[in-house]
Amino acid sequence: MGSLNIEKKTCANPLVIILLVCIFLLGISFNMSLIFPFYTINSILSIFPSCDMTNNQDSSYFVEAKIKQLAPSPPVNPSIPRFAYLISGSKGDLEKLWSSLRALYHPWNYYVIHLDLESHVQERLELGLRVEKDPIFSQVGNVHMITKANMVTYRGPTMVANTLHACAILLEKHKDWDWFINLSASDYPLVTQDDLLYTFSDLKRDLNFIEHTSELGWKETGRAMPLIIDPGLYKTTKSDIFWVTPRRSVPTAFKLFTGSAWMILSRAFVEYCIWGWDNLPRNLLLYYSNFVSSPEGYFQTVVCNAQEFSSTVINHDLHYISWDVPPKQHPHTLSLNDTAKMVASGAAFARKFMNDDPVLDKIDMELLNRSNDSFTPGGWCAGNPPCSKVGNPTKLRPGPGAQRLRRLIGRLVLSAKFSQNQCN
Repeated sequence: MGSLNIEKKTCANPLVIILLVCIFLLGISFNMSLIFPFYTINSILSIFPSCDMTNNQDSSYFVEAKIKQLAPSPPVNPSIPRFAYLISGSKGDLEKLWSSLRALYHPWNYYVIHLDLESHVQERLELGLRVEKDPIFSQVGNVHMITKANMVTYRGPTMVANTLHACAILLEKHKDWDWFINLSASDYPLVTQDDLLYTFSDLKRDLNFIEHTSELGWKETGRAMPLIIDPGLYKTTKSDIFWVTPRRSVPTAFKLFTGSAWMILSRAFVEYCIWGWDNLPRNLLLYYSNFVSSPEGYFQTVVCNAQEFSSTVINHDLHYISWDVPPKQHPHTLSLNDTAKMVASGAAFARKFMNDDPVLDKIDMELLNRSNDSFTPGGWCAGNPPCSKVGNPTKLRPGPGAQRLRRLIGRLVLSAKFSQNQCN
């Protein structure tokens, strides 16, 4: 009982003091308002500690609240968006990757480039040296190379892990990009970056361009039900995935989707995949670690099972890809015979190409106005020769490619607007 009385006295004394002071100040304030204005009374009262008689639980105890506190406020979107690229390659892809990087380069964007662990050390060293010595890259500082190479198996989850790794790097280094684009060294642009930036300036920044379908067909038994192991998870030399037993049934906790491994993702969705604040991205990453061709299903399944993002999906990857019917593991290699179809598609990118194929020279000359392995010309280019210096990076000079791309995206957005459910 003694301890209880002490606690009551300890809490009561400040309350009595505060009450007396309040009565005193209120009493004299009517006659001495010039001496004790209202703000002075408030400042006096503020020096007394309050006795909180309630047990308020600290909301920061929960991890979700901590994430909200730590996450920086999203930057105000400028009129011109920024793209964050991952361009990845493997053994023998040095020249293809370098050519794609220069064709895709714009000082307004950000780039992560990666040659996987299967590539020779000399290739990776040469790529790093080229980036370091390029005067434009050095001046702008927007090209980053993953120097500690990852082992990447094309059909395994290590490709998904590599993509998430690049996303995390871009989120860490830069706070002001709007869309993430993953490409391989076998991809090539069909429009200039000015065309792309100009077209996306009018779009909502939450849109995700992901080709997807829930109609798995033969993939249900051929990919969803088998269990595989990706040796890239534990070996330093590349080898193909292998199958293990037993098989598994199709999940009931979430719905499976499949589609293209190449996509354009909004920053908001990328943050969701990295942070995973409701745990869906992590659960699905574990599920897809045993899935055949997981790069063609992971992001589709995440976005379509997340209520927050399922309405933001546009069912197209903005690529021109020529497939067999039914599709095989790899698409056709494009050539000069495919030029007209590529242009007519209105797509921003195409794949896949062989290194030094004549069709690339045709694309450079007729679609990109690019020559001698230089940068693709744009409004940012200054100096003599052109593009040897950086002018105004927000000055855009869209060309015919922007018109083709705008028509394609206009049809896609209109179709999604009248669709009952983008994820079906």
